[in-house]
Amino acid sequence: MIVKVDGIENKELGCREKLLSFLKENTHGGKVSPQVEVFKSIDVQKDSFHWVMSTFDVDRDFEKVDPTGWNLKNYLANPVILWSHDYTIPAIGYAENVKAETVLEGDIVFNSKEFDEFGWSIGQRVKAGALRCGSVGFIAEEVEFLEAKDRECDLIFRKQELLEFSICCVPANPFARSGEKRLEITEVIQEPETLSFYDRLSKGLARA
Repeated sequence: MIVKVDGIENKELGCREKLLSFLKENTHGGKVSPQVEVFKSIDVQKDSFHWVMSTFDVDRDFEKVDPTGWNLKNYLANPVILWSHDYTIPAIGYAENVKAETVLEGDIVFNSKEFDEFGWSIGQRVKAGALRCGSVGFIAEEVEFLEAKDRECDLIFRKQELLEFSICCVPANPFARSGEKRLEITEVIQEPETLSFYDRLSKGLARA
């Protein structure tokens, strides 16, 4: 279970007892003061792999990519998956359910062995855990350069158009990784109720 309070993941509330205590302290007149979202992990479509394509972390080039600045319009019309940013060979697969909120993420489907043995083999390596990372290819549209001495990075890409996503061995962003599961929101706790969410949860009328 993952809990987000006002959009920020709160690892301290990752167990039922702490979540109940938090809700009891923050429920007034049946309404929880901050917005609380409860997520669960679900399996993605068979033969596809959920991937965090880009995060707001500082990468190995001392750069950050703002997840709110992604322009996905053209990519969604041609959601290609490449091998190591190689534009000279055909795509090894395609992406589905691509979205950019707190991170850029999507589900990757690799080509079938029947018509693309190489692309299929990359998928098999991902399935076996031999390949787990990826890298975004994009056009920068707006960049913020940082000059403060105590800066954590040199620049932040604020707006960028996604061109492709590549499977690779060593990415610039080490947090761009695959996973077999993705998160699905199961409850948004904010609207007034006859009973508070804490009371509903205690009575077994809600799930955490």
